[in-house]
Amino acid sequence: MTTTKQAPRKRRRPPRSDWQLPLLTDLGLAPKQQKIMVIVATVIGVVAASYALVVAVTSLGSGYISKREPGGTVGGDALLPATYHAWASPKLFEPVLDRAKDAKPLTDKEVFAQKTLTGEKKLTLKLAAHRLDADCAAAVWGEELREQVADAECSQAARGLYTSSDGRYIGQYTLLNLRDGQAAGQLVEALNLGYRGGWVQPLAAGATAFPRGGHSEGAGYALGHYVGLVWLARTDGSEPTARDDFVSLALALRGAEKAVYRRVVTITGPRS
Repeated sequence: MTTTKQAPRKRRRPPRSDWQLPLLTDLGLAPKQQKIMVIVATVIGVVAASYALVVAVTSLGSGYISKREPGGTVGGDALLPATYHAWASPKLFEPVLDRAKDAKPLTDKEVFAQKTLTGEKKLTLKLAAHRLDADCAAAVWGEELREQVADAECSQAARGLYTSSDGRYIGQYTLLNLRDGQAAGQLVEALNLGYRGGWVQPLAAGATAFPRGGHSEGAGYALGHYVGLVWLARTDGSEPTARDDFVSLALALRGAEKAVYRRVVTITGPRS
């Protein structure tokens, strides 16, 4: 009986895994290990791309200035503060919460009779320019802000430009005459987010003007049915240092609010 030898069977190689990459295989990594590495790398890539997108969007938003100016002018070079803080109306101004009870219009002499404002540490601010507008839209820029002052039935905007006696600082105080205390409170709060797209128009007196491209700071105060907007800067446009007391500077500039205090006294009578 003759027996025939069967040819040895060829061992089949296992099918190549989808996760078998030549480079990783050469490094001695099994398909399962390669799969884990690919997933981790993908996740890291997605996270990195998301972070880059957030950074890009943030960088675009942080420097945003509204380009839409009424009258078709370009507002890319518009001046506005780097920071802004809003303050609610104190109880002191309750007698002037409603313009109907304080109907007499502001006068130029009433607001700007005091040509010099004094503060702490011998700080003195001198009035360099002033203006009283019946059209509030002329005193601000920015489409949205103009709509807001119109909705608040703003009837007057008084602006005063001041400089310190040493020539180191410049400040502008703007007083808006609105419908009531609710409108005033809403406006100062709206500027918390909206001041980057609309602010007050700066006054100038010859070479005395807010430095373009320089650092400045703003604040909004509800004063009954009035809104006071404070705007401060160093004349050289530099950011304030430890030597620059912007708090005292703001308090001195708010001396322009005395017109509102006098109206409160007119309604309530002097305190005994």
